[in-house]
Amino acid sequence: MPERVRRIAVVHDGPEPGVQDLFARLVSDWATGIRVAGALAEAHGLPGRACSAGYLRSIGNNTSFPIFQDPGPGSTACHLDGGGALTAGQAIRQDIAAGCDLVVLSKFGKLEAAGHGLRDAFAAAIEARLPILTSVSPAFEEVWRRFASPFFVMVPADADRIREWCQAVRVP
Repeated sequence: MPERVRRIAVVHDGPEPGVQDLFARLVSDWATGIRVAGALAEAHGLPGRACSAGYLRSIGNNTSFPIFQDPGPGSTACHLDGGGALTAGQAIRQDIAAGCDLVVLSKFGKLEAAGHGLRDAFAAAIEARLPILTSVSPAFEEVWRRFASPFFVMVPADADRIREWCQAVRVP
Protein backbone atom coordinates (compact mmCIF):
# COMPACT_ATOMS: atom_id res chain seq x y z
CA MET A 1 0.00 0.00 0.00
CA PRO A 2 1.33 3.46 -0.75
CA GLU A 3 2.81 5.19 2.28
CA ARG A 4 0.73 8.33 1.74
CA VAL A 5 -2.49 6.37 2.37
CA ARG A 6 -3.27 6.13 6.07
CA ARG A 7 -3.94 2.56 7.22
CA ILE A 8 -6.51 3.56 9.85
CA ALA A 9 -9.84 5.21 9.09
CA VAL A 10 -11.58 6.85 12.04
CA VAL A 11 -15.23 7.50 11.36
CA HIS A 12 -16.71 10.64 12.83
CA ASP A 13 -19.85 12.74 12.35
CA GLY A 14 -22.72 10.97 13.97
CA PRO A 15 -23.95 9.29 17.13
CA GLU A 16 -22.24 6.07 18.11
CA PRO A 17 -25.21 3.72 17.48
CA GLY A 18 -25.40 5.10 13.93
CA VAL A 19 -21.69 4.47 13.36
CA GLN A 20 -21.99 0.92 14.70
CA ASP A 21 -24.96 0.28 12.40
CA LEU A 22 -22.93 1.64 9.47
CA PHE A 23 -20.03 -0.66 10.37
CA ALA A 24 -22.41 -3.65 10.60
CA ARG A 25 -23.87 -2.90 7.14
CA LEU A 26 -20.41 -2.57 5.61
CA VAL A 27 -19.17 -5.78 7.24
CA SER A 28 -22.24 -7.57 5.91
CA ASP A 29 -21.60 -6.17 2.41
CA TRP A 30 -17.98 -7.31 2.57
CA ALA A 31 -18.77 -10.83 3.86
CA THR A 32 -18.12 -12.56 0.54
CA GLY A 33 -15.07 -10.64 -0.67
CA ILE A 34 -13.05 -9.43 2.30
CA ARG A 35 -11.70 -11.34 5.29
CA VAL A 36 -12.71 -9.07 8.18
CA ALA A 37 -11.63 -9.51 11.80
CA GLY A 38 -12.77 -7.44 14.74
CA ALA A 39 -15.81 -6.67 16.86
CA LEU A 40 -18.81 -4.38 16.76
CA ALA A 41 -20.61 -2.82 19.71
CA GLU A 42 -24.21 -3.75 20.42
CA ALA A 43 -26.62 -2.26 22.95
CA HIS A 44 -27.61 -4.19 26.04
CA GLY A 45 -31.31 -3.46 25.52
CA LEU A 46 -32.00 -2.88 29.21
CA PRO A 47 -34.43 -0.02 29.94
CA GLY A 48 -33.66 2.72 32.45
CA ARG A 49 -29.87 2.41 32.44
CA ALA A 50 -27.51 5.41 32.45
CA CYS A 51 -24.69 3.65 30.62
CA SER A 52 -24.91 2.30 27.08
CA ALA A 53 -22.13 -0.33 27.37
CA GLY A 54 -23.55 -3.62 26.16
CA TYR A 55 -21.76 -6.25 24.10
CA LEU A 56 -18.93 -6.64 21.65
CA ARG A 57 -19.86 -9.10 18.91
CA SER A 58 -17.06 -10.90 17.09
CA ILE A 59 -17.13 -10.38 13.34
CA GLY A 60 -15.31 -13.66 12.78
CA ASN A 61 -17.53 -16.09 14.64
CA ASN A 62 -20.46 -14.02 16.01
CA THR A 63 -19.48 -14.63 19.66
CA SER A 64 -20.96 -12.04 22.00
CA PHE A 65 -18.77 -10.61 24.79
CA PRO A 66 -20.62 -8.70 27.55
CA ILE A 67 -18.88 -5.46 28.53
CA PHE A 68 -21.31 -4.34 31.23
CA GLN A 69 -22.48 -5.12 34.74
CA ASP A 70 -26.15 -4.51 35.46
CA PRO A 71 -26.56 -2.38 38.61
CA GLY A 72 -30.32 -2.32 38.04
CA PRO A 73 -32.84 0.17 36.72
CA GLY A 74 -32.43 3.79 37.79
CA SER A 75 -28.74 3.49 38.58
CA THR A 76 -26.75 6.54 37.50
CA ALA A 77 -23.42 4.72 37.55
CA CYS A 78 -21.71 3.60 34.39
CA HIS A 79 -21.62 -0.16 34.40
CA LEU A 80 -18.78 -0.65 31.92
CA ASP A 81 -16.90 -3.88 32.66
CA GLY A 82 -13.57 -4.36 30.94
CA GLY A 83 -13.31 -8.13 31.37
CA GLY A 84 -15.46 -8.91 28.35
CA ALA A 85 -13.58 -6.36 26.24
CA LEU A 86 -10.25 -7.97 27.16
CA THR A 87 -11.61 -11.40 26.19
CA ALA A 88 -12.93 -9.96 22.91
CA GLY A 89 -9.52 -8.38 22.28
CA GLN A 90 -7.78 -11.73 22.76
CA ALA A 91 -10.16 -13.36 20.26
CA ILE A 92 -9.55 -10.55 17.77
CA ARG A 93 -5.78 -10.93 18.08
CA GLN A 94 -6.20 -14.65 17.27
CA ASP A 95 -8.30 -13.76 14.22
CA ILE A 96 -5.64 -11.27 13.09
CA ALA A 97 -2.94 -13.92 13.48
CA ALA A 98 -5.05 -16.39 11.45
CA GLY A 99 -5.17 -13.89 8.57
CA CYS A 100 -7.47 -11.11 7.47
CA ASP A 101 -7.65 -8.23 5.02
CA LEU A 102 -9.26 -5.62 7.30
CA VAL A 103 -9.82 -5.11 11.02
CA VAL A 104 -12.99 -3.36 12.20
CA LEU A 105 -12.92 -2.31 15.84
CA SER A 106 -16.00 -0.70 17.33
CA LYS A 107 -14.24 2.20 18.97
CA PHE A 108 -11.33 3.53 20.95
CA GLY A 109 -12.94 4.68 24.18
CA LYS A 110 -12.53 4.81 27.95
CA LEU A 111 -11.08 1.31 28.35
CA GLU A 112 -8.61 1.68 25.47
CA ALA A 113 -7.50 5.13 26.64
CA ALA A 114 -6.58 3.52 29.97
CA GLY A 115 -4.57 0.79 28.19
CA HIS A 116 -7.25 -1.91 28.43
CA GLY A 117 -10.23 -3.11 26.41
CA LEU A 118 -9.41 -3.53 22.73
CA ARG A 119 -6.13 -1.61 22.92
CA ASP A 120 -4.01 -4.73 22.35
CA ALA A 121 -6.17 -5.62 19.32
CA PHE A 122 -5.53 -2.13 17.91
CA ALA A 123 -1.81 -2.59 18.56
CA ALA A 124 -1.77 -6.05 16.93
CA ALA A 125 -3.47 -4.74 13.80
CA ILE A 126 -1.12 -1.74 13.61
CA GLU A 127 1.92 -4.00 14.08
CA ALA A 128 0.63 -6.32 11.34
CA ARG A 129 0.23 -3.25 9.09
CA LEU A 130 -3.44 -4.11 8.48
CA PRO A 131 -6.06 -1.52 7.57
CA ILE A 132 -8.30 -0.64 10.52
CA LEU A 133 -11.77 0.88 10.48
CA THR A 134 -12.86 2.33 13.82
CA SER A 135 -14.39 5.24 15.69
CA VAL A 136 -13.02 7.25 18.61
CA SER A 137 -14.93 8.60 21.57
CA PRO A 138 -14.63 12.41 21.47
CA ALA A 139 -13.48 12.51 25.11
CA PHE A 140 -10.45 10.38 24.23
CA GLU A 141 -9.35 11.94 20.93
CA GLU A 142 -6.11 13.32 22.39
CA VAL A 143 -5.13 9.91 23.83
CA TRP A 144 -5.99 8.39 20.45
CA ARG A 145 -3.77 10.89 18.67
CA ARG A 146 -0.84 10.00 20.91
CA PHE A 147 -1.50 6.30 20.38
CA ALA A 148 -2.12 6.16 16.62
CA SER A 149 -0.50 9.18 14.96
CA PRO A 150 0.46 9.43 12.14
CA PHE A 151 -1.30 6.32 10.89
CA PHE A 152 -4.93 7.50 10.76
CA VAL A 153 -7.26 9.67 8.73
CA MET A 154 -10.66 10.99 9.79
CA VAL A 155 -13.53 10.08 7.45
CA PRO A 156 -17.23 10.96 7.63
CA ALA A 157 -19.86 8.37 8.50
CA ASP A 158 -20.56 7.72 4.84
CA ALA A 159 -20.45 4.23 3.31
CA ASP A 160 -19.15 5.47 -0.05
CA ARG A 161 -16.29 7.42 1.55
CA ILE A 162 -15.34 4.38 3.64
CA ARG A 163 -15.38 2.18 0.54
CA GLU A 164 -13.12 4.71 -1.20
CA TRP A 165 -10.69 4.49 1.72
CA CYS A 166 -10.79 0.67 1.46
CA GLN A 167 -9.87 0.90 -2.21
CA ALA A 168 -7.08 3.35 -1.42
CA VAL A 169 -5.56 0.93 1.10
CA ARG A 170 -6.18 -1.85 -1.41
CA VAL A 171 -8.54 -3.97 0.63
CA PRO A 172 -9.83 -6.60 -1.86
